[in-house]
Amino acid sequence: MARSILGVTGNLPGRIYLHREEILGGQTARYHIHRLVWFEQHDDPREAILREKRIKKWRRSWKIELIESMNPEWRDLFEDIAA
Repeated sequence: MARSILGVTGNLPGRIYLHREEILGGQTARYHIHRLVWFEQHDDPREAILREKRIKKWRRSWKIELIESMNPEWRDLFEDIAA
């Protein structure tokens, strides 16, 4: 079963590094969650936090639809943002 993490950060490449290296521990380390398959960019941190809270309440199927609308192959998007 696929697992996911949802969060807000001001430094996406840095956060990805922490998850990939399992520095943070927790769910990402326990389940070896290393791929970035979806992200949104917001100018206002308050808007990003509100969006995160809303999505966390969604059904799993809605989250999958959101990911697949942007990334139907579920490929790792890290290379796109690191370029």
